[in-house]
Amino acid sequence: MRNVIFQMAVSLDGYFEGPHHELDWHRVDDEFNAYAIDLLNRVDALLFGRVTYELMASYWPTPAALEDDPQVARRMNSLPKLVFSRTLERADWQNTRLVKTDAAAEVSRLKQQPGKDVAIFGSSDLALALMPDRLINEYRIFITPVVLGRGKPLFAGITERHTLALRSSRVFRSGLVCLTYAPASLV
Repeated sequence: MRNVIFQMAVSLDGYFEGPHHELDWHRVDDEFNAYAIDLLNRVDALLFGRVTYELMASYWPTPAALEDDPQVARRMNSLPKLVFSRTLERADWQNTRLVKTDAAAEVSRLKQQPGKDVAIFGSSDLALALMPDRLINEYRIFITPVVLGRGKPLFAGITERHTLALRSSRVFRSGLVCLTYAPASLV
């Protein structure tokens, strides 16, 4: 069975985006890129909600991405991608399939297929849609040493308890801390 890995960067005060949807506080350096390449080599599919998909699709296929982060860009562009949206009319990014049906049912089917793990980068609304059915096997939360004061909280909208167990932690030279959790029932 494939695992679903949800990865998100949050501020120290728990926001994944600033009050005006800004992400300029994220910390990406050579150490983080090495981590990203390793993770991208361990998965064989990426899952996105519409907003994150549009953000990613507007950057990774560009000449700037290929010049700034060639290994990450090549992997992001070549991996199969599923974008979950009821409003998006088409998904033109290389190797992308648009899914307009129930995200939980589709991800449940995907988990049963042979292959490597799959990753959700960002896409908090998609993660929130999968949490009630316990479809996320691993939560990688990157704590960024910045306090935003306002923004969109990571788990806004969750109405039931989800007990997680810490599996590992990693401190990056930039000050990022990656906390990796699994649902307590899977530990």
